[in-house]
Amino acid sequence: MKKADIFEFYRRLAELNPAPETELAFGNHYQLLVAVVLSAQATDVGVNKATRRLFESVKTPQQMLDLGEAGLKEHIKTIGLFNAKAKNVIALSQILVCDHGGEVPADRDALVELPGVGRKTANVVMNCAFGAETFAVDTHIFRVGNRTGLAPGKTVLAVEKRLEKDTPAPFRVGAHHWLILHGRYICKARTPECWRCPVADLCRFKPKTEAPKPRASKNKRSIAA
Repeated sequence: MKKADIFEFYRRLAELNPAPETELAFGNHYQLLVAVVLSAQATDVGVNKATRRLFESVKTPQQMLDLGEAGLKEHIKTIGLFNAKAKNVIALSQILVCDHGGEVPADRDALVELPGVGRKTANVVMNCAFGAETFAVDTHIFRVGNRTGLAPGKTVLAVEKRLEKDTPAPFRVGAHHWLILHGRYICKARTPECWRCPVADLCRFKPKTEAPKPRASKNKRSIAA
């Protein structure tokens, strides 16, 4: 995709959503970190349901340690892989208390040292908590980057590096939000909704999908002559 098209791609998404945010619910940096760790292979909706009551009483790493692994499991047992995630959250909370004064470090290298925190999770935290120009490539962004031609790459890291290189300055902080939301609600995996896509003319995906035809009403009654 040409530079002018990339700029226009983001400009249109930004015009529709000037202040994009993560759909995960959180009250502080620590809760954000926990929510992102829990969101691996889970939906934001599912995570928010599980953390609603949890975050009412747990706002710091020490409070999480006081709750304990068994207590945490009771809150997040509706989330996939909850046993492993509970273990990681307790472990990372211990490290935050012991090594970081109970604070989430504003450093990607330090974040990826935490149990259960990979590069994508660290990028989300750096972006959402600290306003860093990071690109957290999930399945949605990987699909959108390749399908549209915005940031093609065979691996998640390749797509991330392409986004880092080609995303224009005005859009770098919000880019990963716009792309995630675009992939989640319009450029869907099975059937992208090209007929209502604001950047369809800039996208290389072909053939474009058409709007579904309205279904005939089953309530029509035949009228006797």
